[in-house]
Amino acid sequence: MDVAIVMGSISDWPNIKQTASLLEKFEVSFSTHVISAHRMPDQLQEFGKQAKHEQYKVIIAAAGGAAHLPGMLAANTTLPVVGIPVKTKALNGMDSLLSMVQMPSGVPVATVAIGDAGAKNAAILAAQVIALNNPKVEKSLEKFRNNQTQEAINSNDKLE
Repeated sequence: MDVAIVMGSISDWPNIKQTASLLEKFEVSFSTHVISAHRMPDQLQEFGKQAKHEQYKVIIAAAGGAAHLPGMLAANTTLPVVGIPVKTKALNGMDSLLSMVQMPSGVPVATVAIGDAGAKNAAILAAQVIALNNPKVEKSLEKFRNNQTQEAINSNDKLE
């Protein structure tokens, strides 16, 4: 597998399905996991320490609230970690976002936007990393970008 998608809770899956769908579109292999940073700290550490040995190249970690999952995974691996802040009821995901982007020097988490845009951008970012050594994925990304451009150009036709 190229990418590990890790969620803090199964309740994150409805949003994170978009990440999985885009990775499939780019033909990037991935696996999904639920690992709660607060309820499963031993499993989290073990997963982070073993991720490189499992041949993952990127970890995508989605979490809400205190959102410690991406940071704690990053603390336990040298692989790139992409954090997806999950929208919360209390603070609309701002708590999640701030938790992820305020990582201390030396333990980076590449953090994307809250919600749908972030779920999609995490997949794109992971695919870009994989594409560095995978021409097939690079071609899929180029096709995706070209389609986006064409959709934007075609949107002019909808103006009246």
